[in-house]
Amino acid sequence: MKLVSWNVNGLRAVLGKGFGEYIVRTDPDVVCLQEIKLSPGQIDFSLPGYSCHFNYAVRKGYSGTAIFSRREPLSVSFGEDDEGRTIIAEYERFFVVTAYAPNSGRGIERKTEWNRWFRGRLSALDARKPVMACGDLNVALTPLDLWDPAGAEGKPGYMREERDDMESLLSLGFTDVYRYLYPQGTDYSWWSYMNGDRGNDRGMRIDYWLVSDRAAPRVNSLVMERDVTGSDHAPVVLDIAY
Repeated sequence: MKLVSWNVNGLRAVLGKGFGEYIVRTDPDVVCLQEIKLSPGQIDFSLPGYSCHFNYAVRKGYSGTAIFSRREPLSVSFGEDDEGRTIIAEYERFFVVTAYAPNSGRGIERKTEWNRWFRGRLSALDARKPVMACGDLNVALTPLDLWDPAGAEGKPGYMREERDDMESLLSLGFTDVYRYLYPQGTDYSWWSYMNGDRGNDRGMRIDYWLVSDRAAPRVNSLVMERDVTGSDHAPVVLDIAY
């Protein structure tokens, strides 16, 4: 099974930058999007062959998530915030979760509160069946996950508090798939639009696939497709035997 996670930084924008062609070429079973920046009825969009589920933020042009799935989920539920940050799709043998975590630059307290909720929700789901959770979690976990760890220390995306939160989440029984496959890997998933950072690979790995520990042996591959443009984030593609 192939699953794509992508912070599109605006679904309307990326639709004009090859999004449809990318989906056709990749042929995923599930597409998880973050930061769709849509309001209900703002665009007439469907993806042929997929059931489409959106979680819109109340604030226009902000946040939001979506899941497109070839197989209709048994159920779909959302997070508790009004910013459309989470969708949980339940299938017969597993859950798929897409999430867009708050940026700690808007307040570490708010990020910590959301992280606490997210940990609790994933743990409760994992008690029922394996979980595959993805998204822009807005944190680089280790020095390998960003190009300038010394310069980033204590700044949004690399604060000690949010790294501790991520470690706490993993300790509950979840595997960071990229680090599982590539213990010394230095691939990034996000680059600033400024100063040619993407071309010079001055980025951060803040987009993840996390799976329940018991599902990790089923992982076949994970690829960060940095050559796919249209957003300041790269799609992250998980292949797993389910």
